[in-house]
Amino acid sequence: MSLRILATGGTFDKHYNEIAGKLDFAESHLPEVLQRARLTVPATLEVCMLIDSLEMDDSHRQTILKACQNASEKAIVIIHGTDTMRETAEVLGAANLDKTIVFTGAMIPYEVAGSDAFFNLGFACAAAQLLPPGCHVAMNGKIFPWHDVKKDRQAGVFVNK
Repeated sequence: MSLRILATGGTFDKHYNEIAGKLDFAESHLPEVLQRARLTVPATLEVCMLIDSLEMDDSHRQTILKACQNASEKAIVIIHGTDTMRETAEVLGAANLDKTIVFTGAMIPYEVAGSDAFFNLGFACAAAQLLPPGCHVAMNGKIFPWHDVKKDRQAGVFVNK
């Protein structure tokens, strides 16, 4: 088994810009994260885009769908912003691809102390190898089907609809 890991941005990949005093995007953290994880499963990283998921529109979602359709791997992990992860998962879930697609992200950027990014990525990589074909969300140590998940903004976790 091999994995395709798609980076789309989101909080996971944000960097702290000390000059501007805000979070924004530079290069993806994922090459470093994958090296640190010592992942022994063959994995191909593809950076589709690095944007905040609140900026995503239908054209971005179609780019992600095409990347999944074109991937030779049957197991795909998508790093995505948490604010619109469900909407993108709906597009891929409705496409009914014969692949196991697992979305994950982070509430705190990878480079910030206390981040959930590293755990969520490892959890999603394991889930992509074990789950049947379909579209899933792996966050906070739980797995959700694409059609039964939402972000609880008050608690800062994902829950069933």
